[in-house]
Amino acid sequence: MSISLYSAASGMEAQQTNLNVISNNIANVSTTGFKKSKVEFQDMFYQVPKSVGADAGGSIVPTGIQVGTGTQVVSTSKVFTQGQVSQTGEDMDVAIVGDGFFQVTGPDGETLYSRDGAFKLGPDGQVTNSQGMAVIGFPTPPAGFNNVSINSTGGVTFTSDNGDILGTGEINLTRFANPAGLLGLGGNLFRETEASGTPTVGAPGENGTGTLQQGYLETSNVNIVEEMVNMILAQRAYEINSKSIQTSDSMMQQVSQLKR
Repeated sequence: MSISLYSAASGMEAQQTNLNVISNNIANVSTTGFKKSKVEFQDMFYQVPKSVGADAGGSIVPTGIQVGTGTQVVSTSKVFTQGQVSQTGEDMDVAIVGDGFFQVTGPDGETLYSRDGAFKLGPDGQVTNSQGMAVIGFPTPPAGFNNVSINSTGGVTFTSDNGDILGTGEINLTRFANPAGLLGLGGNLFRETEASGTPTVGAPGENGTGTLQQGYLETSNVNIVEEMVNMILAQRAYEINSKSIQTSDSMMQQVSQLKR
């Protein structure tokens, strides 16, 4: 059986996965704190009719024969580059400029992580994310506050209309040695894994942790023009692999029609 058929088929399958990832990136171009994904490929095993360095009657073969059998997707990793910071004017909106994650309490009580700083005030007075999950470490606003001030290093101050300080607190951020190893859960949330390493909690602006910017939100780091170019490249690669299958089929058809 022709290896080219299977090699081209693996290329089509890999490009389909690539297109799926690109489409998801484009779909989330306006998602707060979204981090784009990239697809990484690797070649598959080789058939080796003649080994490199084989003995050829007293001499060493310098190259040999190696025929590849296609490609495969080895990973789809998140790219944690900084997204643009967009001004909203909302006091409860907080953007991370640099490295770090907010911590929230998931539905089953586990700690989850997010770059989405669109915080809300819940019915019980706690600060939550858009899904109603409590933000860990955000001080509970005191009764009667009208204004909240959050500085770049995480300091939080609640004041009344006349400027009286009603309460203070601090917001910490969490860092990971390998953020690309976090498990994406949807809803702008990530879960810690063995690949990500254990979380390190620290104050914003210290030991490489990013700073905070009140009244702003971090937008998606998807570059729409770049993704459109990647989509075109994926489509062309898919078409070329399809053409390889057609060509291989045509060659096999020619062979089957040979007469003595």
